[in-house]
Amino acid sequence: MSNVDLDRFTSRRSTVYGRRGVVATSQPLAAEAGISVLRDGGNAFDAAVATAAALNVVEPTSTGLGGDVFACYRTADGDVGGLRSCGHAPAGATRDRVRTAVAEEEGVAPEDAEMPDTGPHTVTVPGTARGWELTVETLGRRTLGEVLQPAIRYARDGYPVSEVVASQWEHGEELFTQDHARETYLFDGESPSVGQTVTLPELGETLATIADEGADPVYEGAIAEAIAGEVQARGGYMTVDDLAAFDPEFVDPESTTYNGVEVFELPPNNQGPVVLEALNVAQELGAGDHPLGSPEATHRFVEALKLAFHDGHRYITDPEYEDIPPLASKAYARERAELVGEEALTDVSIGHPQSAAEDADTVLLTVADDEGNVVSYINSRFAGFGSGLVAGDTGIALQNRGASFSLDDDHPNRLEPGKRPFHTLIPAVARLDADDWLAFGVMGGYMQPQGHLQVLSNIVDYDLPLQAALDRPRWRYREDGTLAVEDRMARLGTKLARRDHDVRLLPPGEFGGAQIVRNDDGTLSAATEPRKDGTAAGF
Repeated sequence: MSNVDLDRFTSRRSTVYGRRGVVATSQPLAAEAGISVLRDGGNAFDAAVATAAALNVVEPTSTGLGGDVFACYRTADGDVGGLRSCGHAPAGATRDRVRTAVAEEEGVAPEDAEMPDTGPHTVTVPGTARGWELTVETLGRRTLGEVLQPAIRYARDGYPVSEVVASQWEHGEELFTQDHARETYLFDGESPSVGQTVTLPELGETLATIADEGADPVYEGAIAEAIAGEVQARGGYMTVDDLAAFDPEFVDPESTTYNGVEVFELPPNNQGPVVLEALNVAQELGAGDHPLGSPEATHRFVEALKLAFHDGHRYITDPEYEDIPPLASKAYARERAELVGEEALTDVSIGHPQSAAEDADTVLLTVADDEGNVVSYINSRFAGFGSGLVAGDTGIALQNRGASFSLDDDHPNRLEPGKRPFHTLIPAVARLDADDWLAFGVMGGYMQPQGHLQVLSNIVDYDLPLQAALDRPRWRYREDGTLAVEDRMARLGTKLARRDHDVRLLPPGEFGGAQIVRNDDGTLSAATEPRKDGTAAGF
């Protein structure tokens, strides 16, 4: 890569390089936590958990112990794998029971009840603590207690709140209605201002307990009792037995090739196959053969994504409950590509949308080390601050991932006891060459597969440096059938409208949060999302 290429960026950032390790994430203090663990001899997986734990404290709006965690990675030994630490619905949460409860709460007939976006019925078993534990015990070199220390210090000693996080925190003023929730995350009833130093002592004590005792207290001990007690007190059905029954798992990613690059995504219940189908259809259409940012290229990428969204949101759910067709099939992509012409398809819906999922936001981090490990790691509570419930005095805000379930008996993603919901989260890795690997992701609900498609194309089709690939303006297809483009793409939007796309302009903050690292035959590099507070750091 030439020096001229390194200067091709618009965010006033350049790609970060490091010899020993690199970390990219959405909050600078969390990136520093990961780098500190690498400096102390930990590997990329140790640093990933340290960074994720720190994000629980310094970006608590988007992630937390009350959520789930996923990873996609390539190890120094050459193995490509995935981690799915995703909780299930409570055993007592039948559709009839939840439908009746929601109908009473909302004053509607049971047949008109829909899954709420927040509240006790949206809380699924949190997978985070078990996922962290499994990551370091199986893939890391440090203990869980060691890698949690930076997060514990931030929670106990305090940290200044960064700009994007301060803006997101304002949502808590409306969401948190219980006294203990407001006392945990608000300060005299208000969200913190930019630069205000805050402490989260209850969360710090919980992290310290996990550091000392492992994840067991979250699933079988006092913390589990606080979680189940909170949900039941608000009318939900979670029990300590539901928590104790949870186990994380390693999974085999699914993959496809796109213009010579092998791309790995998590399988269902994650929406990874949406990316793989979209890449296959885009390749069939020759989308990347057209100039970067041209209406010809963008139209083809949008149509490919639109078809993949329809299929993925129609079929993807917990694979233990439904058979899911091979959406990543090249043969299937050829069939779907035949539907695409020079004008926008207007009769293709996004599938089975869940309102809470489209604009949900969370955190992603990526790490690479000098041993050859690269990892994309996602820790999410789903929507901002999750369900609105905080478990007693633990400081744990509980996720609302169950909002992705449906109360429709015919919906593939219908609520069932013990079932895992459709998950938007998709960490990913890609092999550019035998010794050239990326770990990446783009956060933001339904923006995630769309971001994967665009960032990968920027690198694979147009040979952009990492930071330039993230700086490029983006588009996103919306569940209402509109095509949103960043306001700096207004001229392109006008040209797409001539192809019958229903174009809308949105500000940059609506187009996701990407992080990426690369190991190119021992040269480590990283880039971070210019639309967030993030940092890419190396040493």
